[in-house]
Amino acid sequence: MTYFQQYGSINSLSSYTTIRDMTTIVGIKTKEGVVLGSDKRASKGFFIGSKITQKIAKVDDTLAVAIAGQLSDAEYLIKVAKAERQLMELRRGFPLTTKESARLIANLAYSGLKNYQPYFVELLVAGVDQEGGHVYAADMSGAITSEDFASSGSGSPIAYGVLESMYFKEITNEQAEAVATKAVAAAMERDPGSGNGIEVLAIPNLLATVEVKK
Repeated sequence: MTYFQQYGSINSLSSYTTIRDMTTIVGIKTKEGVVLGSDKRASKGFFIGSKITQKIAKVDDTLAVAIAGQLSDAEYLIKVAKAERQLMELRRGFPLTTKESARLIANLAYSGLKNYQPYFVELLVAGVDQEGGHVYAADMSGAITSEDFASSGSGSPIAYGVLESMYFKEITNEQAEAVATKAVAAAMERDPGSGNGIEVLAIPNLLATVEVKK
């Protein structure tokens, strides 16, 4: 169970700084890579602050992060993680896997919580490496979970209904883009925190992948 699912929204001193995960983001693992989807509405409490917010941040050609929660916290966290990721890759001479990148982001989020300056975010970290596509859910608790598909934000209960009914193991990127679009669109119909358009990003597998025996 994630932080927001357990505790709901966290109220601050001002209605303009009320922290809510009023959004819908989805991530889908496919046989060809990964797909992320989101709506474009940014809310300040129950006021629509922006209708063109980009909630999917592309770290590089192999990794992207979908954002739910406080946008400023998420943007800062992703910028720091991007810099740390590049530094680690330079030091060791080869790229981080998707799981290592997700763990890096989750550790940074957890360090804020331990210092009593938490990042009020839930993130879907999706990317490809030599083993194929991966989708991880991460939040301020520092935990990461690997999922075939995942959703977060206030519209996620509605989006999960679409994902559960339409996902299958051999889904392609093109099919997953359609599913992600339908999932976010369904959430936008009933969730007041989601709306104003849909953004979808697909990341294809690397040309050479290694089959991992389980």
